[in-house]
Amino acid sequence: MGYSQFYVVLLLLLSVSVEICLASSPVEDQKRDKITYLPGQPKDVDFAQYSGYVTVNEQAGRALFYWLIESPTSLGPRSRPLVLWLNGGPGCSSVAYGAAEEIGPFHINPDGKSLYLNPYAWNNLANILFLESPAGVGFSYSNETSDLYTFGDQKTAEDSYAFLVNWFERFPQYKHRDFYIAGESYAGHYVPQLAQIIYQKNKGMQNPAINFKGFMVGNAVTDDYHDLVGTFEYWWTHGLISDSTYKMLQFTCDFVSSQHPSVQCNQSLNIAVLEQGNIDPYSIYTRPCSDAASLKRSLNGRYPWMSRAYDPCTERYSELYFNLPEVQEALHANVTNISYSWKTCSDIVGNYWGDSPLSMLPIYQELINAGLKIWVYSGDTDSVVPITATRYSIDALNLPTITNWYPWYDNGKVGGWSQVYKGLTLVTVTGAGHEVPLHRPRQAFILFRSFLENKPMPT
Repeated sequence: MGYSQFYVVLLLLLSVSVEICLASSPVEDQKRDKITYLPGQPKDVDFAQYSGYVTVNEQAGRALFYWLIESPTSLGPRSRPLVLWLNGGPGCSSVAYGAAEEIGPFHINPDGKSLYLNPYAWNNLANILFLESPAGVGFSYSNETSDLYTFGDQKTAEDSYAFLVNWFERFPQYKHRDFYIAGESYAGHYVPQLAQIIYQKNKGMQNPAINFKGFMVGNAVTDDYHDLVGTFEYWWTHGLISDSTYKMLQFTCDFVSSQHPSVQCNQSLNIAVLEQGNIDPYSIYTRPCSDAASLKRSLNGRYPWMSRAYDPCTERYSELYFNLPEVQEALHANVTNISYSWKTCSDIVGNYWGDSPLSMLPIYQELINAGLKIWVYSGDTDSVVPITATRYSIDALNLPTITNWYPWYDNGKVGGWSQVYKGLTLVTVTGAGHEVPLHRPRQAFILFRSFLENKPMPT
């Protein structure tokens, strides 16, 4: 070998060794993502937390932000399953809603600077992974601005799957752990669509990297036609609109043949909003948070009655807390210094949403036939995606009943009702609004425990 050839080979070997040195290991990646302390965090914390970014598209520079909260050390996190939580919108943050005001271990005080412990946090039962999806939501970002205007169901599901595949490489100890997906509202699309991709990808693998067991959704957008019929019926039967407006809505609003409301339908919806008055449609028996109600009532988006996720005062505390520079630094967030403030819901993503299938029922049927565990729950004071809409959608599946409608109990009081079908369990939670764990945290905790244990609701 000549000197020049030897020199080339030597350079190649050196470049390979440099690449090997630069390639970080899962242990190093986890160490980099580990949260040591959150500003305002209570002292008595006995669980590990990790957060950071996972790239889902190298070419576009799309990266999704995650926050993993493990079970307390005393409860044995290694023996517990992993649950991915998704919020909907579309365009709303799972950190803002799921983590900060529903199922996470920390809730934010009114000062927007300090945290307090949630006694009914779901990480007491499982390791919980929160994901801000798609890019443009929360801390998740894309280097191509056009991405924010072109998201829809399919692209979101594909990116979420890419996130999981790459995340499991970073956290290989979770690779073969029992894995579930849960979510609410427009995650009624996200969850089954992601579940379908995982199931179909797993079918072609001898040893799937994702040990997917099933999913659970709450107050979930499921089927446009049945959601429409059930929502208008709920408004009418709960005295929120007049007889004439109810008839007008039935006549002018038709989402069977069109994904977008007609001019006449929008006019009927505006009348319905005026008749309902200054209530919180996401929780009709609780007071709205001053001017927050006007934000929720705005009639934009594909679902004119579902423009945003639940908007209580806690949303304001989230926007204060997660915009603090010290909080972002502790979470390893906003590393690219995005040009806009962190918000609970994106001003762009949801308003420019693309593809959105009319129904999730075909996916339900496929995954029921696959033998996956599927639970659907509903808070019965939500007029946005109400229990009537959910019941109509489930009824359209024509599933055989295993256990007929029955009350379930918590400390001797009725916590709601349940019906077990072949392949699906329906649970209602009495007195709960759109975000069940926010309004009924203890009952939601019981529900989640029953789901994980695959046991009927307590009687």
